[in-house]
Amino acid sequence: MATQEQVVAPPRAKVTYKSRTRQRETWGKVGRYVAVVLVVFIALAPLYWTFATSIKNGVEINASPPTLWPQSFVLDNYKAIFTESAYFLPDLKNSAIIAGVTTIVALLFGSLCAYALARTKFRGKGLVLIIVLSVNMFPFIAMVGPLFVLFTQQGFYLYNSYLGLIIPDLVITLPITVWFLNSFFRDLPPDLEEAARVDGASRLGALWRIVLPLTAPGFFAAAILSFIAVWNDFLFGLSLTADESAQPVTVAISRFNGEHVIAYGQLAAAAIVVTIPLVILVLILQRRIVSGLTAGAVKG
Repeated sequence: MATQEQVVAPPRAKVTYKSRTRQRETWGKVGRYVAVVLVVFIALAPLYWTFATSIKNGVEINASPPTLWPQSFVLDNYKAIFTESAYFLPDLKNSAIIAGVTTIVALLFGSLCAYALARTKFRGKGLVLIIVLSVNMFPFIAMVGPLFVLFTQQGFYLYNSYLGLIIPDLVITLPITVWFLNSFFRDLPPDLEEAARVDGASRLGALWRIVLPLTAPGFFAAAILSFIAVWNDFLFGLSLTADESAQPVTVAISRFNGEHVIAYGQLAAAAIVVTIPLVILVLILQRRIVSGLTAGAVKG
C-alpha cells in the first residue's frame, strides 16, 4: 500500500495576549494624538484667521476666494485702531480697571463666603451653595432692563460709570469664586487652622496666613477665571454705558463698523490686541492655574 505524502502546513504566527495589548496601546496612543491635534486645530484656527486678517490689506481681505496664507503683511489696521480711533485706548483702560477691581472684590468677598461655607456648620448650607450656583444659570439678559431702570434713577444714578459695571459683573464672578474656593477650603485639614488659633491667631488671621497660602493655586485659578469673564463681558457694557468714560473695550470693537462699511481688518486687529493681555496673564500664571484646575478637578 502506497504511503500518501502528508502536506505540512506552515506554522501560523500565534497572536499572544501581550501583542494584542501592545497593538491596543499603539492604536490608543495614535487616537490620543489625533484627538489632541484636532482639538488644537479647532481652538487655534479662529485665532489664526483673525491674525491673518489683521495683517492683510483691504484688497486681499475682500478677495474671492479668500487667501489662506496672507500675501501681504501690513500693519495699517493696527495703526488705525490706535491713531484713527478716539475711543479704543480709553475703552481698553476702562476694561483693565473694571476687570481688575471686580476680580479683587470677588476674591475678597468670595474667599470669605467660601471659607464660612467650608468651616461652619448650619442648616441649609447645601441650599446656599445651590442658590449661589443657580445665579450663574440665570440669563443675564433678563437683568439688563431692571439694572438700567435702577441705575438711571435720580437717587441711585450709576449709569455710564465704573461702579455701574462692577456691580453686575460681580454677579458673574462671585459664584465662580465661591464654588471654586469652597472645594479647596473644604479639603484642607482644619487642624492647621486650629493650631494657628491656639498660637493666638484669629479666624481671619488663620485664613490669611495659613489657608490662603496653602490654597494659592485655586486662588490664582479663580482670579484668572473671574478676570477673563469680566474682560469678555459685552452685554452689560453695551447696555449700561453710553461713551468711552466707562465703556469696555469689547463694545469699542463693535464700533469700528459703519453704516455701510464693515472694517474687517480693524476688527481683527482690535480682537488680537484685546486678546494679548489675557495671553500674557495666562503665560505668567500658567503653573498655578494648571495646578489649581487639576486639583479642583479631583477634590470635592
